[in-house]
Order: sequence, then C-alpha cells, then structure tokens
Amino acid sequence: MPSYARKHQLQQSLVYHAFSRSSGRKVIFQESKDFDHFKTLLCEYSHRFDSKIYHWAIMPNHYHLVVEFEYPELISKFMAGLHRAYSHYYHKQYNAVGFLWQGRFKLQPIQKDLYLKNCGRYVERNPVRAGMVAEACEYAHSSARFYCLGQEDGITRVSPDFEDFGKETVGRQTAYKEFLRAFDSKEEAYFSKMEIPCGDQDFLRRLVKIGIRLFSEKERQESRNICFVTI
Repeated sequence: MPSYARKHQLQQSLVYHAFSRSSGRKVIFQESKDFDHFKTLLCEYSHRFDSKIYHWAIMPNHYHLVVEFEYPELISKFMAGLHRAYSHYYHKQYNAVGFLWQGRFKLQPIQKDLYLKNCGRYVERNPVRAGMVAEACEYAHSSARFYCLGQEDGITRVSPDFEDFGKETVGRQTAYKEFLRAFDSKEEAYFSKMEIPCGDQDFLRRLVKIGIRLFSEKERQESRNICFVTI
C-alpha cells in the first residue's frame, strides 16, 4: 500500500491523548479567569488547526486533551502555539517570568474505534482521582458536563462513541454518568503511561510504518498485557 494511503487509513482511526504539566508542578490555573482564558484558547486553536477535541480536563497544574487532527502533522504547532499563548497571558497577569511548562508536551496515540471512550473517561475522572469532587460532572473545567448534563462549552465535539450510550438525550447522559463511575483501575494505569500507544497490533504496526516510534523493548513486553474494559 502506498505511504499516503497508509497515512490516510491510519488517520481515520488515530486520536491523541495530549498532556502537559507546569514547570515544578506549580499552580498555573489559579482563578476562574485563568481557566476561562485557557478554554478560550482551546476553542481558538482547535478551529485554527482543524482539530476535534472530544474530551478534556484542566487541572490546577496540568491539562489533558483527547484530540483528533485533520492534519496530524500540525499537532506540534497546535500545542506549541497553545503553550506560548497561555504563557504570555500568565506572565502578564501575574507579573511572572521563566518557563511555565515542564519540558515538551506528551502525546499518546489512541486507536479511535476501540479506546476513545475509555481514554475520555480517564481524562474526565482526573478531578475525582485528585479528590476535588465526588462525581466527574461536578467539576467545572472538563468535558464531563458536556456529556453528563448537556452543557455546551464551545470546546467539546461530540464523541463518535456517545450515540452508543442510548437513543434519547437524557438516557445517554444517565448512561454516560454510570460509565464514568464504572472505571477500571488497571485501564487507568495504562492511560497514565503515555509512552505506550493504546491499540491493537494492526494499529501499532501501522504507526511503525508511517515512522512513529512506539516504545522500548521493556515497554513493548509490558504493553502485551493491556486489558481494557468496554461497555
């Protein structure tokens, strides 16, 4: 198969779990206006770079996105631009200097048709794991309220998996809330290991063919034991 065809085929099934943390783990989202500004930037950059953000969470010192790109080669520009824009805002707002972000952002390739909703659950449960809220939809700075309560946020694009939760809106929302509660700790551990892509063997082979480095031999052995919970 020609390389352009392999790339096109892969792009139809590839989303990214993106993550970045502040330098020194310091709190960089201190007030509501900080969260709101970053949300505005997410909306702006997702449109500018033809991306779809299916799930997201902004925590006090880091953030997660589950994002799909029409042109995956633009993801570095998307992330770098997002970081520069928020750094400019933060330094001006708090009269700060120095690096705001801890090194380079991290990207975990995710097989869209198999693990999109599971990765989304991991992302939206961040505030619950941190002990900030009892239910994911109680947290104001994630996509959980979009799916659980139907609250538009200007960022979230409806996940292709959301229709699987029911035919009626209220039923889907209720089922999604239950899905968030029915997490699996083993599943969550693998989404925290961002060096390891999540997908079947065919997906991993296609990543290699287009030149995406996967993981070391030790990580490869570990990845063979991945087991996900599905609904």
